[in-house]
Amino acid sequence: MTVFYSAGGNKPAVAEVIDDFPVAIREVENDWIPLADGTRLAVRYWLPQDAEDNPVPAILEYIPYCKRDGTAARDEAMHPYFAGHGYAAVRVDLRGSGESDGVLLDEYLAQEQDDACEVIAWIAAQPWCDGRVGMMGKSWGGFNGLQVAARRPPALKCIITVYSTVDRYADDIHYMGGCLLTENPNWSFAMFPLNARPPDPALVGDGWRAVWHQRLAANRPWIIDWLRHQRRDAFWQHGSVCEDYSAIACPVFAVGGWADPYTNAVPELLAGLSVPCKGLVGPWGHQYPHQASPAPMAGFLQEALRWWDHWLKDRDTGVMEEPAYRVWMQESVAPQPHHPERPGRWVAETAWPAPDGGEKTLHLNAAGLGDQAGPPQAMTVNSPQTLGRCTLFWGNNGAGDPESPIDQRADDAHSLCFDSEPLSDPLEILGAPSVGLKIAADRETAMVAVRLCEVLPDGTSSQVTFGLFNLTHRDGHDRVVSLTPGQSYDVTVAMNHIAHRFSPGNRIRVAISSSFWPVAWPSPEPVTLTVSAGESTLGLPERQARSGGGALPPLAPAHTARVHDRTVIRPPAPTVVRLEEDVSSGRLSLVHVEDSGIVQIDRHGWTFGGITERHYSILPDDPTSARIAFSNHEDYGRDGGPRIRIETSQLMTCDTENFYLQANLDAFEDGQPVFSKSWLETIPRDGT
Repeated sequence: MTVFYSAGGNKPAVAEVIDDFPVAIREVENDWIPLADGTRLAVRYWLPQDAEDNPVPAILEYIPYCKRDGTAARDEAMHPYFAGHGYAAVRVDLRGSGESDGVLLDEYLAQEQDDACEVIAWIAAQPWCDGRVGMMGKSWGGFNGLQVAARRPPALKCIITVYSTVDRYADDIHYMGGCLLTENPNWSFAMFPLNARPPDPALVGDGWRAVWHQRLAANRPWIIDWLRHQRRDAFWQHGSVCEDYSAIACPVFAVGGWADPYTNAVPELLAGLSVPCKGLVGPWGHQYPHQASPAPMAGFLQEALRWWDHWLKDRDTGVMEEPAYRVWMQESVAPQPHHPERPGRWVAETAWPAPDGGEKTLHLNAAGLGDQAGPPQAMTVNSPQTLGRCTLFWGNNGAGDPESPIDQRADDAHSLCFDSEPLSDPLEILGAPSVGLKIAADRETAMVAVRLCEVLPDGTSSQVTFGLFNLTHRDGHDRVVSLTPGQSYDVTVAMNHIAHRFSPGNRIRVAISSSFWPVAWPSPEPVTLTVSAGESTLGLPERQARSGGGALPPLAPAHTARVHDRTVIRPPAPTVVRLEEDVSSGRLSLVHVEDSGIVQIDRHGWTFGGITERHYSILPDDPTSARIAFSNHEDYGRDGGPRIRIETSQLMTCDTENFYLQANLDAFEDGQPVFSKSWLETIPRDGT
């Protein structure tokens, strides 16, 4: 049994708190934006004190994570900074979230985008706004910033998109290379209790209970619909801006992090957009760069301000004279569950794709990776379903928890591995590595996982990046074409974009497996893959050496605005990531527990918090034993007011033909049950 705990020392460094802004500001903690259909959206905003006499541009963040509690600290750390530098900083809860009216039925619906266009028009018409609006956001807010930009609301002049995607099917939490990610049910469950959260009666008034019960009645596990669309159909094309990059007509600043799962959007936006676009990718996980690990953190607020000033205030900040693409070139490092810091340096490309970029081709030979193709030789792999135990998570949350890939040797031992000779010179790559495989399977449905690793002299294997591919999608993600057992196919497996410097003396390793649990749901049956060595290749996006190394100075230090005081009612517990193996059955179980404690926001007395447990398990020889169980409880309320408790659970299992879903939602007010609903769904497998 292996146990990892996220100790306090693993948390990212704290940004410098800035209290002294160029202009005095005021805050409107809650107001209402009326929509055409009578719905009201809740808004919190910060303004220069004289904005109504001297209107300013506005910056919108538009997300479902509840401004009253869920993102209150993050909002306070960021938006007052912009207001203090001469902007109206506006934070809006989506329809059906936080204190807003209505119900939230899924991600990125047309209704969400319609509402956003109305919100932007409302902001532009306010007496404190000069009519120019920018939009920003991370993850969900990064997605909908791109989607709303494609709708071209007249007042929207530029956006900043952080940790986002251009393709909702192929590069989001749902599917990767046509393979079903376990993050799909995981993220569905994250939203399940959030969509049952009550609004704060202190803001909504006596009608709060009706709003809450409307949400409870409309709530359902979104995974039901997500599993009903296992191919890239119109369901996923909606909101995927890669369908028509030309629809985006305003400038875009795109930000990413190598520890984050969304590493591909920044280079794809740079390559696809025809509008002014800048890209920044650091070593970070899924937090804003001024709050994220691994270090070095960056002055995201200062960089964002330079962008806003250029496009919203017509100031020459120099931002558009800088290289198009700035990235953290990561150096070799021994793997560990959490990296407080990633060694490396900033490098830049004047354009992307790089004008002098090239691909270094290595051949997957029976003797290892080579510059020339060796004789063809069939090599087989039948990985246990537990392979993937060294990569427990699809991405890293950037908050200091143990979610990074560890030493890959335990998985390499059950993979088909191709190693290079020790490198005599450093090799830098920037882009998306890929493998071209001549491959066969002994089943009609199969997946392949490919990891690119760096092997240190002591044998330690450090994952650089990885890719997945559903072999039934070889003719496109919009269709399923069963495999003919034993027949070879030529397929390309793209891996996630990365910037990495392989060190002299280390080896490059390609590791190929037929399973990758718990990141990806397994194929219906155990699969033996046959790879034709000598007829398969690795393509590495080699970065050319630059005069002077192409290095850049560090970004500005991380700054943050001051967050309002909070009182800890019940302290949070360290995040638990525990891997357990039953000796008799071989069942491998991952236990992931996140306990946020209970906190009170002192200025208004609202308390909130909860605990989420996730259990993933599988037997080594039976893919239909895959099982993911989630449970959560959330508490909300205040002294002298109602106390709300939300309890949710979700279970996903399978056989060779179907996926099975069970879910439960129970709500309590002052200890008494007020709502209960259960779901039991059977969804046919469709090539997954």
